[in-house]
Amino acid sequence: MNDIPIDVLRHSAAHLLAHAVLDLYPETRTGIGPAVETGFYYDFLRQTPFTPDDLEKIEKRMKEIARENTPIERLVLTKDEAVRMFEEKKQDLKVELIREKGDATVTVYRQGPFADFCLGPHVASTGLLQNVKLLSVSGAYWKGDERGPQMQRIYGAVFATKKELEDHFRMLEEARKRDHRRLGAELDLFSTSDDLGGGLILWHPKGARVRAVIEDHWRERHWAGGYDILFTPHIGRATLWQTSGHLGFYKDSMYSPMDIDDQPYYLKPMNCPFHIQIYKSRMRSYRDLPLRWAELGTVYRYERSGTLHGLLRVRGFTQDDAHIICTPGQIESEILRVLDFSVSILADFGFIDNKIELSVRDPKNLGKYCGTDDLWCRAEASLVKALETRGYPYERMEGEAVFYGPKIDIKIKDALGRHWQCTTIQFDFNMSERFGMTYVGEDGQEHRPYMVHRALLGSLERFFGVLVEHYNGSFPLWLAPVQAVVLPIAERHEEYARALDRRLGENGLRSSVDLSREKVGKKIREAEIQKIPLILVVGDKEVERGTAALRVHGQGDKGEVDLARFIEQAKEFHRQKSLIVNF
Repeated sequence: MNDIPIDVLRHSAAHLLAHAVLDLYPETRTGIGPAVETGFYYDFLRQTPFTPDDLEKIEKRMKEIARENTPIERLVLTKDEAVRMFEEKKQDLKVELIREKGDATVTVYRQGPFADFCLGPHVASTGLLQNVKLLSVSGAYWKGDERGPQMQRIYGAVFATKKELEDHFRMLEEARKRDHRRLGAELDLFSTSDDLGGGLILWHPKGARVRAVIEDHWRERHWAGGYDILFTPHIGRATLWQTSGHLGFYKDSMYSPMDIDDQPYYLKPMNCPFHIQIYKSRMRSYRDLPLRWAELGTVYRYERSGTLHGLLRVRGFTQDDAHIICTPGQIESEILRVLDFSVSILADFGFIDNKIELSVRDPKNLGKYCGTDDLWCRAEASLVKALETRGYPYERMEGEAVFYGPKIDIKIKDALGRHWQCTTIQFDFNMSERFGMTYVGEDGQEHRPYMVHRALLGSLERFFGVLVEHYNGSFPLWLAPVQAVVLPIAERHEEYARALDRRLGENGLRSSVDLSREKVGKKIREAEIQKIPLILVVGDKEVERGTAALRVHGQGDKGEVDLARFIEQAKEFHRQKSLIVNF
């Protein structure tokens, strides 16, 4: 049973869910039920909302059907036969899907009285689906269209063994504890506001401090890595977005235009057209190339309110964009360079176990991609060569390339084993053509440059949310908003504590001093709750000796420390970007 692909198990469990729902609530109309990365879901149309009690009943019925071990049959029907089958079942949404997506013949999977229009494959029988658990219910629109019916989406998880299911729920509980929205409020890092609007982030002083540290490190690494840094506006004329193709291909994700001097302007959803304008500000020679231009550019994209999720899915975010503009002869070395650079910076934040995907064209549908076959083959070959030169294993994702070029995606693995999309290295055969980008070659003739998009961290908002969950809010010393706190035991120790706080600040360490009249035990507990890496307690003995009692968050008491030596060690841990400190 462990040989069954997890996606097959999950999709089969989605059918089991729909089977149980129709057994209990036969008036329900069924939508779709795919496997997803975390399990499965099924969408239902029903006037009465599902309650937690309903989910318990449904899960109980699912397990009963599983114990019955009903065979799952694959039926091949004509399109008309399938339509009649689901019309008789009064499942009009299925009829709609069959008419839209079905070919001359369609496949239907049946288990007992339940049948579903589906490509499959599925497990052999329901008996293989006993380790199943329903998780939650939420809203969804039919086909993702806000004008369509409001569906109820039930989520679930399934595994081959009971132990895997139990392990998964332990992971979910740990993920709940690490939820960046909860920690963001507890640690006073960021917030959102209904008055401001959904998907727009307010960075509080502590969160902004971490963001500033990330940005400063990002800029330093980029300058050292041969990049120049740009700044571009937040809005642009409609003609710019018409030329780029965004108004043709991306308008639904853009905000409505604003009228300025009787001309429509749009908030930018991407930075690339602005960088191209800088490129076109003068004639370029092959001697100017390659150009490596990076920007922490804030962009705005419309996301449906139901999809917004803390920092992970927002409407305004800062993308760490970069564009590499080069000659065809430079492309292989530039791809290798940006791959090395991306992996190196991700490692600075503690992400070294990465999953790499190579997204290429759908070989069965080459007509939907721009650019010549020769360009696509050369671009893909350069990506493959870079990956193989460094010995990075990768998964080839056919049909996952966007229409304007192949790409490499790097997904980081967090402390809970979850993968998060961060880096994208994306070829673009479209923009340089649309904007008429050229350079003068060695032959004195104009040539079209190659252009590569690169987002490394992705967006600062999303990356910060991932960092919060990965580290459970306990940032490494170099990232922590407050690196050290000084706790005087009594009022008579406050002058010494203030002087120590100043000394830490003068040495480049982010520190604070707790001058509250609380007992020192409570002060320590509060510092631990705030996950401050270094806690320095000072009392009579420490004042007399010019020392401090050190406590390291997560490690406990380290005893009395000489301040000069402590400060030098802390500075070195900070300078080295150490992920763990050891005093």
